[in-house]
Amino acid sequence: MNIAIVGTGYVGLVSGTCFAETGVNVTCVDVDAAKIEKLQQGEIPIYEPGLDQMVMKNVKAGRLKFTTDLASVLNEQEVVFSAVGTPPDEDGSADLKYVLQVARTIGQNMNKYVVVVTKSTVPVGTAKKVRQAIEEELQKRGVDIPFDVASNPEFLKEGNAIKDFMSPDRVVVGVESEKAKKVLTRLYKPFLINNFRVIFMDIPSAEMTKYAANSMLATRISFMNDMANLCERVGADINMVRAGIGADTRIGRKFLYAGCGYGGSCFPKDVKALIKTADNEGYSMEVLKAVERVNERQKGVLFEKLQKAFGDESLKGKVIALWGLSFKPETDDMRESTALVMIDKLLNAGCVIRAYDPIAMTECKRRIGDKVTYCRDMYDAVLDADALILLTEWKEFRLPTWGVIHKAMRRSLVIDGRNIYDADELVENEFEYYCIGK
Repeated sequence: MNIAIVGTGYVGLVSGTCFAETGVNVTCVDVDAAKIEKLQQGEIPIYEPGLDQMVMKNVKAGRLKFTTDLASVLNEQEVVFSAVGTPPDEDGSADLKYVLQVARTIGQNMNKYVVVVTKSTVPVGTAKKVRQAIEEELQKRGVDIPFDVASNPEFLKEGNAIKDFMSPDRVVVGVESEKAKKVLTRLYKPFLINNFRVIFMDIPSAEMTKYAANSMLATRISFMNDMANLCERVGADINMVRAGIGADTRIGRKFLYAGCGYGGSCFPKDVKALIKTADNEGYSMEVLKAVERVNERQKGVLFEKLQKAFGDESLKGKVIALWGLSFKPETDDMRESTALVMIDKLLNAGCVIRAYDPIAMTECKRRIGDKVTYCRDMYDAVLDADALILLTEWKEFRLPTWGVIHKAMRRSLVIDGRNIYDADELVENEFEYYCIGK
């Protein structure tokens, strides 16, 4: 089976590579010639554990190819996935210009039946716009070629994307014809054989499912952060509360961890887009608006704890060590990360920042340049520091040698933004310790 995936960002490259792994012949397409050239040479533009080896394996096997020219390969394909970016506009709505550009290119060049599948996260109603764009181009050509559109939103977690794709909780597919369903059933047959759930539904419901899923997860995070802030004020421990409510099978344990706010490419953008979709329909998503407000406030909580620790003393000139820059472990993605908010607040307060992240320092330097000192490891970062702030719970940060850190720091102050340390252990090692919700 031959398919094309337009867009070699996170979703497109992971999806294309994983489809190739199941035996499908995949052509990944991108307008960025430099990126395609690097991919052809085996250079991966994103960090995702295991992806580079899988790309090389499938390129070598001849199942995975890269090109900048969709038109030249279009009529070899049974399915074309659109996995291009949908960045937020200033009003929070998703920008569909790249999605519609792909649709127009297909309409201008198709000569046979094809299923056009939107894999990017797009608002409800996008499939209709894609169909309209293709039909307009076919009319300009004076031809009548049948095609179908479909929606197949992705549910990949950065840092765990390959496992998520190959062993999914579910695959959601929105279709409007039996022919499209038959084609996509064949594509996903390897997953059906392994008893993974492929859920077919109408297209608007499929488009909505992705936004609803991410918004629910974001809601759980903001709820726990709100509860954590209240726990601090009334003398409760959010970790104990989490254990208590997580034992309720109606609630469950996942996404109940308090912290310093969510970030990344999905949750912030999707919450904003769903709020905007509702606004356009004359309906106000009050819960999600609160979720967004809580999250933005939470990103400043650790700075407030730092100010509290120093009391009336000025932060100007204080050396602050930051552990973690990416929005979560196992990725170099810094989009909407709490680290960017923290760095901005620290710099405005006149602090000197010593930062370390196992993967994301190159990305941080690309974003903000040399405004911070990039350190060679976690122990280098705390040298002569007045405070250590943990922002990302990378595994290597979980069991530090506190004795070495105590000697290296100027003031033994730890602010734990992810609640991964034991308060008693820190106190035993003569540290001042602040966390979330306790």
